[in-house]
Amino acid sequence: MITHPKTKYSAFKGVALPKRVWPSQQITQPPIWMSTDLRDGNQALINPMSVETKLRFFKQLVAIGFKQIEVGFPAASKADFDFVRRLIEERHIPDDVTIEVLVQARYELIQRTVESLRGAKQAILHMYNPLAPDFREIVYNTDKSGVKQIAVQGTRWVKELIQGAPEVNWTFQYSPVVFSGTELRFAKEVCDQVVSTWQPSRDNKVIINLPATVEMSTPNVYADQIEWMHTHLKQRQHIILSVHPHNDRGTAVAAAELAIMAGADRVEGCLFGNGERTGNVCLVTLAMNLYTQGVHPNLNFSKIDEIRSLVEQCNQLPVHPRHPYAGELVYTAFSGSHQDAIKKGLAQQSDKGPWRVPYLPLDPADVGRSYDAVVRVNSQSGKGGVSFLLANHAGFDLPRKLQVAFSQIVQNHNDRTGREATPQQIVDLFEQTYLQFGEPYRLINCEIYTQIDGQHGVTLTLGGGQHPITIKGVGNGPVDAACNAVNQWSGMTLRILNYHEHAMQRGADSSAVCYLELIDQSSHAFFAVAQDGNIVNAAVKALVSGVNYQITEALASAEAVNE
Repeated sequence: MITHPKTKYSAFKGVALPKRVWPSQQITQPPIWMSTDLRDGNQALINPMSVETKLRFFKQLVAIGFKQIEVGFPAASKADFDFVRRLIEERHIPDDVTIEVLVQARYELIQRTVESLRGAKQAILHMYNPLAPDFREIVYNTDKSGVKQIAVQGTRWVKELIQGAPEVNWTFQYSPVVFSGTELRFAKEVCDQVVSTWQPSRDNKVIINLPATVEMSTPNVYADQIEWMHTHLKQRQHIILSVHPHNDRGTAVAAAELAIMAGADRVEGCLFGNGERTGNVCLVTLAMNLYTQGVHPNLNFSKIDEIRSLVEQCNQLPVHPRHPYAGELVYTAFSGSHQDAIKKGLAQQSDKGPWRVPYLPLDPADVGRSYDAVVRVNSQSGKGGVSFLLANHAGFDLPRKLQVAFSQIVQNHNDRTGREATPQQIVDLFEQTYLQFGEPYRLINCEIYTQIDGQHGVTLTLGGGQHPITIKGVGNGPVDAACNAVNQWSGMTLRILNYHEHAMQRGADSSAVCYLELIDQSSHAFFAVAQDGNIVNAAVKALVSGVNYQITEALASAEAVNE
C-alpha cells in the first residue's frame, strides 16, 4: 500500500525573519570559491580516482583559478593520505593556493590529519560533526549536550595537535553537518562555542561552514537560515561564513546564490555538480551565472570543452548534453525559428556593444565554443533514424556531435536523390565518408611503452611510399603520444577535441571502433573513424586517417584553384 505523503512526510518549517534583507540584495562580487571535487566529489564516484588522476584534476583546478581546494580525507584512507603527502613533498601546490582536508572530531583522526599536512605552507583543517535531531537520536543516541561536547572537544584537540606543525599556516573550519535540518538557535549555540574555543582574530579568521548536507527546503528558507546566522553569530567579524549546498531538491544553484545575498562569504561545490546523491552545487553554473551578469567570477572557463572532457575522464561520469554553459548541445539550435533569430542577432551584434543575441544568454566564444546552427535528423522525422539504423545494422554507436554531422550528410544525400536512403545505403555512406581514408598512409605497427616519468611513448610504423616510415612521440597517454608523433612527422597541428570508443560486438574477438573529433591549425573541426581489434590501434588508425583526410582536402583545394 502506498502511504499518503501528507501522513509520511513533514513540511519544512520556515524561519521567523520578518526584517530579512537578502531579497533586495544584488551579487556584485564573487564569493571565495572552494572546490571539493577531490574529496566530496571523489567519494561519490563508483570508482574513486587514483592518485595520478587526482593530481591531473588538481592541476586543472589550479589552472581554472581555484585558490582553495579540498584534496581529501587523509585519516580515512591511505590513498588520500598519500595524495596529500605527494602534493606537499613534490611541491605541486602554488604559493597562493591553500589545500583543505576533512576530518571527524576524533583525536586519533585529527592526529593523523595533522601528520598528513606537515610541511605545507598553508592548510585548512576542516572538522565536522552532525547536530541535527535525526543524527542525535538515531546515529549517535545522544542529546544536544552530547553533540555540542563533540564539537568543542574536537576543536580543543585540533588547537592542541597543530602546535606540533608550526611550519604550517593553519586555518580552522568547522561544519555543523546537516545544518539544513538543525534547530537554528542550537546551531548558533554550538558554532559560538566552537569559535570561542578557537579564539580567531581579524588576521586569522575561522571558517564556519553551514552545509545543506541534505537539501530540505526551498532556496528562500535556506537563505533565511543563512541570514539569521549571519546576523546572530558572535564574533562575526572574525568569521568567514561558508555554505555547502547539496542538490536533493534540484535547487542548489538558487540556494547558493540566495545564500550569498544573505551574507555568505564562501561557497563549496564541485565542477558540474558531482557529489553524493544528486550532487553538490555546480560551481561552473554559479560562476558563469555571475559572468553573464557582468561580474567576473575570478575563475577561467574559457576552455570549457577541455575542462568538461578532463572531468568526464577523471570522474568516469558524463556531463549532461543540456548542462548549463558546458553541455554539448547548449549552443545548438534545433528549431528553425530559433536558428533564424540567433542568426539575425549574430549579424547585428557589435564587438563593442552589450551582448544581445536571442536565445543565447552567453557568447559561446567566451567559453571556447561556437554556435552550431544544425537541424538534427532524428528517429521521429521523415528522414530520421540515422543513428538508430547505424547502430542496429552495423554496430556503430556514434557520439552525439558525429550524429549531428553525419545526419546532415544523409540529408544532403536524400535531397540530391529525392528518395529516402535505405539502411544499407546509410551504412555505405558512413563508411565512404569516415572509414575509407586509407591512402596515402596506413598504420602497420604500434608499440607503446611507459617512460620513467610516467608518460607514455609510442613508436609507429606507417606504410606509404616505397619504404615504411617510423615515427615516435611522447604524451600523457598512448593516444596523446600518437597525436604528438603524427604532428611532429606531418608538420600538422592536429588536436583531439573529443574521443569516443566502443566494441563493435561482444566477445574476446570483438573489434573496436574509435571516433576522434579533430581540429586543425585553421580551427576546422572534423571527424576521423577507424576500427581495429585493439582500441589503441583503432585510435592511432583514426589519427592517420585524419592526416589522409587533410592531405585529400589540400589536394582538392589546389585542384579547385588551378581550375
